[in-house]
Amino acid sequence: MAFRGQFSAGFPAVQRMVRSLLLTPDSPLMTDPQPPLLPPTFSAIPQPLHKTVTMVGLMGAGKSVIGKRLAARLGVPFVDADTEIENAAGFTIADFFARFGEAAFREGEAKVISRLLEGPVCILATGGGAFMNANTRALIRTSATSIWLKASLDLLVSRTAGRSHRPLLNQGDPRAILGDLMERRYPVYAEADVTVPLVDESPDATCDRVQAALETYLGHPLLMPVRGPSE
Repeated sequence: MAFRGQFSAGFPAVQRMVRSLLLTPDSPLMTDPQPPLLPPTFSAIPQPLHKTVTMVGLMGAGKSVIGKRLAARLGVPFVDADTEIENAAGFTIADFFARFGEAAFREGEAKVISRLLEGPVCILATGGGAFMNANTRALIRTSATSIWLKASLDLLVSRTAGRSHRPLLNQGDPRAILGDLMERRYPVYAEADVTVPLVDESPDATCDRVQAALETYLGHPLLMPVRGPSE
């Protein structure tokens, strides 16, 4: 099956659609009901996450917010690439841009992500420009499963409004800058393994859809740790 760059969330919705088409008055399923059929490659046996999941998307898409929730559900670490870069450099991303420029930042970013992908399985949130690097993209393709959180311009503008810690948005009109970034980056983001279109909903609801899309892409449910009553 060819999933890369074209798979999106909503497998439960597909099941409902297929069921509505099959359960017609003259359908044999009406007289001999059967459980909804899953794709032949889908296993009902939950399995742990075996490969790092990399969150891709523009600033404001919610890579960290959703990534943290997904990591907690699956019992794996959450790692923010930007935080790792700041720890390695000793100053903030904004300061890095101001001192050395974007080109130097992208070079350091690629090295940090390469190191993180060699480490333990985790949910990894990457910066908006990380996936634009061809070498980083190729490494993610072989070492991780990539999920693109695809947001509309209006949603991104509302989520990033009034925040000064994003260097690229401090260079002019944020809406115009985000629109330009979308035009240049979205065709490349579309190469991600899984695409989840974002809507205005709670983070937990988005995480539900991200997990469903990931499980369908992987072909099996993901094993989640059993939590005690106090957790």
